[in-house]
Amino acid sequence: MGYELKTKPTERSVIEFIEQVENVKKREDAFHLLDIFTETTGYEAKMWGPSIIGFGSYHYRYESEHEGDAAIVGFSPRKSNFSLYLFAQDPQCQALLEKLGKHKVGKACIYINKLADIDVKVLKQIIQRSVQAVSELYTIREK
Repeated sequence: MGYELKTKPTERSVIEFIEQVENVKKREDAFHLLDIFTETTGYEAKMWGPSIIGFGSYHYRYESEHEGDAAIVGFSPRKSNFSLYLFAQDPQCQALLEKLGKHKVGKACIYINKLADIDVKVLKQIIQRSVQAVSELYTIREK
């Protein structure tokens, strides 16, 4: 029995999901992030699992033989902050992160409290670089 990936694309409406964000300012920022990611990537937003808004998809396969599909980039408006799912391991992204503004870096994402804390132009550059880095390493499923 193989590992079942929990975070898969769903048919849930991205707009309806964002409209359910309770905090008004966080909801406004989420709509703004939706515009930023859509405009920067050229991909349509899709819900991945119950709470991640993803853009594009790629197929990965690890040496362990584990494989699956994932969103190229994405974000989630969590109660405490926004989780930005970006491929920030690359040296160019690391340099850009220094210019981003107030944020924290986790294993697979960047956390921000609100858009006002960061430089949106730098975020767009990180998104562009993330998409480029993923496309250099993996097979893009959805253009």
